[in-house]
Amino acid sequence: MEIFMGKRTDYISWDEYFMSVAHLAGMRSKDPNTQVGACIVSSDNKILSIGYNGLPIGCSDDEFPWEREGEELDTKYLYTVHSELNAILNYRGGSLEGAKLYVSLFPCNECAKAIIQAGIRTVVYDEDKYCDTPSVIASKRMMDAAGVRYYRYQRTGRKIEFTV
Repeated sequence: MEIFMGKRTDYISWDEYFMSVAHLAGMRSKDPNTQVGACIVSSDNKILSIGYNGLPIGCSDDEFPWEREGEELDTKYLYTVHSELNAILNYRGGSLEGAKLYVSLFPCNECAKAIIQAGIRTVVYDEDKYCDTPSVIASKRMMDAAGVRYYRYQRTGRKIEFTV
């Protein structure tokens, strides 16, 4: 029997933990193309709220469209709530002033507005695949102007898995 002295050293970092929670939340999304998750964290590393992209409460996932293309009213874009906004709206504890948001995809301009207004000061994102779109360019402009810090999550290559 091996006896260890001291604490273990292979535990996951806070960034790995919270980004994993964001990705796990994204797995709740019914969107067939894009599953985005978000996790809002306090300055003392407590999870405050979680969200994923989906329809508003009371709107059936089976009665609204999930298509990406077609007539505007027949696509998902007018109906889905993004993960960041869902996490902000799901929070019931008061102020989010000074909080940090972990999100699997860089926020759009509409979510950036909500992030700024909610008082979130830091955004950690995993992917920025729409970086050249007007929505993301506007998002970065607003966050820069409002002093919201954002940086890309540095993947460690660690595989995190479990069986439920």
